[in-house]
Amino acid sequence: MTCWETIGAYAFRSIGLGERMLPKSDFTICQQFTLIGSGLIWNIYYGALALFVGFFFANALALAKSARSPWLRKPADWFIFTFRGSPLFIQFFLAYQTFVLLPKGGIDVLGITVHTDWLTKAWAGALVVLFLNTAAYSAEIFYGALRSVPKGDIEAADAYGITGFKRFRRILWPTMLRLGWPAYTNEAIFLFHATTLVFFSSFPAFRQQGDALYYASYFADKTYNPFIPYPIVGFYFICLTLALTFAFNAVNKHLNRHLPSNQRARIRLRPQLIR
Repeated sequence: MTCWETIGAYAFRSIGLGERMLPKSDFTICQQFTLIGSGLIWNIYYGALALFVGFFFANALALAKSARSPWLRKPADWFIFTFRGSPLFIQFFLAYQTFVLLPKGGIDVLGITVHTDWLTKAWAGALVVLFLNTAAYSAEIFYGALRSVPKGDIEAADAYGITGFKRFRRILWPTMLRLGWPAYTNEAIFLFHATTLVFFSSFPAFRQQGDALYYASYFADKTYNPFIPYPIVGFYFICLTLALTFAFNAVNKHLNRHLPSNQRARIRLRPQLIR
């Protein structure tokens, strides 16, 4: 089987497309690159969805933590403290044990049966844990940025009569994002790296269609040589980190586009005719 045939057969195996059986012998570099890259689809799935949903939940948690009412502030504070204070791997383990205890037939809510068996699968249960974890870390970042909003901006908004949600949408929220975005970029990178822990968690892979580390471990066990598959995983994540950095830097430039330091100075020709 040529390399192009290998790519065609295994490029999307992790999502159930292509060849079902894994290679048993005569492992090539092309097979390892292809299958590990196929498994990376799941890592991107975990990271992208957890980051997208967690972003909005983190904003809500940051606002709740900065609220005056203790009924909003205390639950948000304890949620952030719990998920930031405990190891992510322990969160995976406890979440799986909790989801297993749920009734297999589902839970009846107002006469409607809500199925819970899907929470014990990696594609859903592990995603919930990653979502809650990144929301807690991101909320602390946005809370610190919200506290760092210059008072002059708030006073200027009050002077113009901008109050309530309009002030938050036009003044506080853009400034909060601008101040907290560099730290949030690091959190996004750490989140995608943390998706490798799904392989070590209790959540089972869907029909042996696991993530990048699943296939790297398979090749390492078969060949007794970990120095090829695991560096391939590292290479893929380095490329993923570069892509994330480029995308988040583009957003950061957009958020700071109004600042004088980000505006290109125009060259003006001013001939001095009279001395």
